[in-house]
Amino acid sequence: MDRREALKLSLLAGVGLAAGGAQAQQACATDGTPAQFTPKKPADAKPLENEFDKYPKCPYCGMDRKQHHRTRMLVQYSDDLADGTCSIHCLALSLGVNVDREPKMIWGPDFASAAEPSPLLPVEKLSYLIGADIKHVMTKKSKHSFAAADVAKAHQAKHGGTLGDFDEAMKQSYLGMAEDVAQIRKNREERRKKMMMQKPG
Repeated sequence: MDRREALKLSLLAGVGLAAGGAQAQQACATDGTPAQFTPKKPADAKPLENEFDKYPKCPYCGMDRKQHHRTRMLVQYSDDLADGTCSIHCLALSLGVNVDREPKMIWGPDFASAAEPSPLLPVEKLSYLIGADIKHVMTKKSKHSFAAADVAKAHQAKHGGTLGDFDEAMKQSYLGMAEDVAQIRKNREERRKKMMMQKPG
């Protein structure tokens, strides 16, 4: 599956939010998260430079990308607009709602790296471990990326899951979107209830 096919899959997998994206964007009073449907930062020829200064928060869920540096992703479209997301789940949203923009580069992290933040590499160079029992951000079915295939295999031996490439990880992201959204809603509702219980009086 090539990148163009992965983008087509997005439309079939329920990211039909894109259809109303233009209207939602016009109705948005500000450029803040999470109401952003297309990248609103200036065109950026070098998005990796000072990445966290330029893309500190995920535009789709508002999560801190530096805090989640081991799952974050970054896409640069052909017009040099870029989206920095917290996870492959939110990258799938970006690709789905920007279906008319061709991705020029997509970067993902080396989950096994001891460096902080984890380095970003072109996704073509990464091996993905899908469905392992390692917690992931924004998705029930984990999709962790590794710079070295043998390291991914070692994690698989310990944590289960299946090995694949970026295209397979994206396919699984779209196929699991409904489950992911349901889980995210449940988690946020539980957090809201917990916060209400902790309020004085």
